[in-house]
Amino acid sequence: MATPLGWSQVGSGSVCLAFDQLRDVIESQEELIHQLRNVMVLQDENFVSKEEFQEIEKKLVEEKAAHAKTKALLAKEEEKLQFALGEVEVLSNQLEKEKLAFEKALSSVKSRVLQESCKKDQLITKCNEIESHIIKQEDILNGKENEIKELQQVISHQKQIFRNHMSDFRIQKQQESYMAHVLDQKHKKASGTRRGRSRQCPREK
Repeated sequence: MATPLGWSQVGSGSVCLAFDQLRDVIESQEELIHQLRNVMVLQDENFVSKEEFQEIEKKLVEEKAAHAKTKALLAKEEEKLQFALGEVEVLSNQLEKEKLAFEKALSSVKSRVLQESCKKDQLITKCNEIESHIIKQEDILNGKENEIKELQQVISHQKQIFRNHMSDFRIQKQQESYMAHVLDQKHKKASGTRRGRSRQCPREK
């Protein structure tokens, strides 16, 4: 199971710190061992007593044992450090792959957004053209409607004039019919009078 990246970084930092501390301890122990050896040499040269020699030798053995223990611990920490570094490398590679995949996906999304933006701009342009055309058509229709209204007014006025003419014509026809009737009556009456006279004339002879 892969270790989380944040944990690996913290763990590797702790391991590095422990590694540095153990190295310092080893160096100080080696320095102390070196000093003890020098003391033993000096003591040998100065005829140190057996008790002192045994005490120093005991300390030397203890320091050697502690040094060996520290070295073993250091080796163990080095192993942990190498393992942690391996995990860090694996996670770094995985992170790099994920980064590349993300960048590729982001590039694809940006490309799609750009395409959609171009389509949107084209649609807006087309809609503006259609709207402009509609406005022109509405202006034309409004002009036609105004012309129709004016023609309707003219026709209405002409109808009214025609009605007036028809009314005058009817009156004239009625007058003419009346006059014709009166004249016809007069003519008939005059004809009847002449006939009566023509009948009476032979009797008088």
